Order: sequence, then C-alpha cells, then structure tokens
Amino acid sequence: MSDLLRQMEETSWRRCLAARDAVPLEDLRERALATSAPPAWVSTGFDIIAEIKLRAPSAGALAALDASQISSRAHTYALAGATAVSILTEPDRFDGELGHLRSGAAGLPVPAMRKDFLVDAYQIWEARAAGAGGVLLIATMLDDETLRAMMRTTVEAGLFALIEAFDADDLRRTGTALADVGEGTWLVGVNTRDLRSLAVVPDRLARMAEHLPDGVQAVAESGMATAEDVGAAAALGYGAALVGTALMRQADPAPLVAAMKAAGS
Repeated sequence: MSDLLRQMEETSWRRCLAARDAVPLEDLRERALATSAPPAWVSTGFDIIAEIKLRAPSAGALAALDASQISSRAHTYALAGATAVSILTEPDRFDGELGHLRSGAAGLPVPAMRKDFLVDAYQIWEARAAGAGGVLLIATMLDDETLRAMMRTTVEAGLFALIEAFDADDLRRTGTALADVGEGTWLVGVNTRDLRSLAVVPDRLARMAEHLPDGVQAVAESGMATAEDVGAAAALGYGAALVGTALMRQADPAPLVAAMKAAGS
C-alpha cells in the first residue's frame, strides 16, 4: 500500500472511532434506515460519475464552494446526464466533509456517492444517513474479510458500491468477493493514478481490461480529462467513467459532462 493510502487509512480510522464514540452503530443504523431511500444506480448506456471535490493531492486547490454551490453543481451534473455524483468527504487532503455529501445529495434526482477512504461498515451507515446512494470501496485498503463485510453492508443499506482496483490482484480479489457476496449493485473501477508519484499511468486501463470481472460494469477512473479520453476508455470495454478534476476546473461543467457521455456512447 502506498504512503498516501496508509495515511488515509490511519486518519479514516481516527474519524470513524471518534464518530462511533459520539453515535453508537445501532443508533446510526436506525437513523439511516429511517431516512428516505436514495435514488438507485440506473445505467443509461455509457455512464458518467461526475465528481465534486474541493482539493486533490495531485492538483491542489480546485474550488471553494459553500453548501448551496455544492448543491447547485450536483444538480448541474445530473441535468447534463451524469448517472451519479461522487462527493469527496475526506477532510485532510481533499477538504471534504459529510456536510458536503448532505448538501449535494439533497433533492438530487440521481444517487450521490460517498467518496472517501472507508475502512469500516460504520462509515457506510454514515453515508446512507447523509443521503448517499452509493459508496466507494478501495480494495487495496481492505482485507478479504473486511471487503466482504462492507459489501454486505452496502446491500443492507440499499446502496451501490464502486469497488476500486489498482492492479490485477485487486481485480482478482474483487472478482472472488463478488462471487461470494452475490446479489447487489456493483461497479468495478480501475484507478489509473499512481499513488506514489500521483501521476496518471496511461496504459493501466488497457492492461487491466483483460482482468476485469465478467458481468460487472467497469469504470475508468482518473486521467479522464477530455471526451476523447472517455471514448478511448469505452473502446477498451469500460462502461463508465469517473471524472473529477477536469469538471471541477470548468465554470460550467455541463457541456463537458454531455460531451463525455456522448463520446462513451
């Protein structure tokens, strides 16, 4: 595991344990299940997961948005054709918080996805209570037992999970977990970011395509800067793209969302 992921794991555990001290798991679960069911993941052909993040380690500061601006941007993404909106909640390196998820998910016609370095099923219930319809699970950070437990929690919570891989072993482990857990709404992503150098590895999507689990929609992550990038990922067999930095750099991201969706289709 890279130094960045190890740091994110440590800080995520600290946040999780502090939250559990404040609100016990059963209370949080009860609160989450009492909320209205979030929109479900519904594929519309080639899908764009459009991201809201205020900062990224690879790009620095991207935006300073208040709650109303986060909500407005999420709705702009959805109206432009995004199938889901990814919202960063990691505070230390991405300037995120659960409040951003609440703001973005409120009244959104498509699911919001909590993007964070989740380490425990408690955080999935946090996501559901904040209005999320999906979560990111990073296979590299989770041992086999924990990955399966968190996948089962997403099913119980009525969420989809994007399971993120960095290499062929991640994809092998993910495929085995999918077979073991069974029914659920699953996506499998390949992240092209090298988390040591923070550079994009351009050929990773192509190298990993042959290792993707059968029967699960594959998502190209990182390095999707143009419609042409998305078209190239689609040609390799990916059925969706997660796009963050390129959209956050646009004052009006709607044309790029629409162009990327068209290129993938």
